[in-house]
Amino acid sequence: MPINLPNQNTSSHETLANFISTVSNPPFVAIPVFLIINYTLLYGGDWLWFSAISIFFVSILPIITSSLWIKKKNLEVDMPRRQDRIYPLLLVIASYITGVAVLYILGAPPLTTVLMICYLNNTIIVLLFSLYWKISIHAMGIAGPATAIIYLFGWYGVLFSLLVPLVLWSRLYLKRHTPAQLIVGTVLGYFLTAVQIYLLI
Repeated sequence: MPINLPNQNTSSHETLANFISTVSNPPFVAIPVFLIINYTLLYGGDWLWFSAISIFFVSILPIITSSLWIKKKNLEVDMPRRQDRIYPLLLVIASYITGVAVLYILGAPPLTTVLMICYLNNTIIVLLFSLYWKISIHAMGIAGPATAIIYLFGWYGVLFSLLVPLVLWSRLYLKRHTPAQLIVGTVLGYFLTAVQIYLLI
């Protein structure tokens, strides 16, 4: 008679879902995305310099400020309650505004600056949603950069979008979001980023 091991299976799935959810946190996703974009556009130039600036304002500073707030308020890292997101999102928005200004003043590649603008505007949209509804930040945070990668690399960039269903599965499996919250986050991530790139470049 076969032996069922539901607990072990569930545990392995949960471990995988937690891993995917952690590494697909928007500030982490932004790091390789900006590295790839800047290296491609500034090969042999100042790609490392502009990558460092981009990553500081899009990842490092938001992580630091959000972590300090989470620790101060003794919150879960994922901040499952939408109300807990408001103040950290305001801090993140302030970092993005500064990042946009610095990149523009220093003459970063247009796509680099525009992607930072996309992070800014998309986060403002998330903030507005969070006043009433818990939209998926993870979904928007993977779909937005995927759009920029597609813009830069064409059909080859679609490969990056293969990560999207994995992220959606992890958030759904961990019961962090409903299907509607994930779908809306994904659609808005692609749509808003595509519109901004189209209008600004």
